[in-house]
Amino acid sequence: MVVTDFKLRYQGSTLGYVWSLLRPLFLFAILYEVFVNFLQLGHDVPHYPVYLLSGIVLWNFFAEVTSTCVDAIVRRGDLIRKINFPKYVVVISVAASALINLLLNSAVIFLFLLLTKVPIGWTALWAPLFIIEILLFALAIGFILSTLFVRLRDISYIWEVVLQAFFYATPIIYPLSLVAKRWPELAKALLLNPVGQAIQDIRYNLITHETLTLHGMTHHWLVNLVPFGIVLAALILAVFLYLKRSPYFAEEV
Repeated sequence: MVVTDFKLRYQGSTLGYVWSLLRPLFLFAILYEVFVNFLQLGHDVPHYPVYLLSGIVLWNFFAEVTSTCVDAIVRRGDLIRKINFPKYVVVISVAASALINLLLNSAVIFLFLLLTKVPIGWTALWAPLFIIEILLFALAIGFILSTLFVRLRDISYIWEVVLQAFFYATPIIYPLSLVAKRWPELAKALLLNPVGQAIQDIRYNLITHETLTLHGMTHHWLVNLVPFGIVLAALILAVFLYLKRSPYFAEEV
């Protein structure tokens, strides 16, 4: 399923798999031009180009997993009705395909790190752990959305709106320091979002220690556990919904 999904994604396009690299680069170029050269943001952030690119790539990974998971079970309806196999494989295969894209884009980030001469320390080893956090959260949301979509087809439209709001509530295109200067409590609240917290921690460990993180802003271990608690709660809810509804997938898709 992973191989098929990845092959079909760019089937018929001239550039093919190259689009998986060009899409985030084009978005990065547009946002960099608008927010850095036009709005004059990010000048106080060391290595801001790679700082911005990393946020875009990681957000695209989360958005790709959740968005493509929404109708994943329904899209495989014919297969589900004909063959008896674990239905969760459908959602996991979608996430695995998005993970391949992330690995390809990570090579571009690494190239930017070299070109901009970012000093890479041992703390970079923490980055994969926070990527796993994003993956688990995206998988949990994906399972919830795909399970609900079987009966409620409006879920896809609702998630488009929620995802757009989620994007602007996550410090991707703007430095969190701008928010912290005027509304420090709001900046802390934005980092309770697991995606925002993970992106900031990856930037801190990989690019610059001047990045604001939840730990650096609160210094309270209980508050630092909130994003991980949200991920765990989402996973529990996803498992509960899937186990409850999966026996009826073949009848409803």
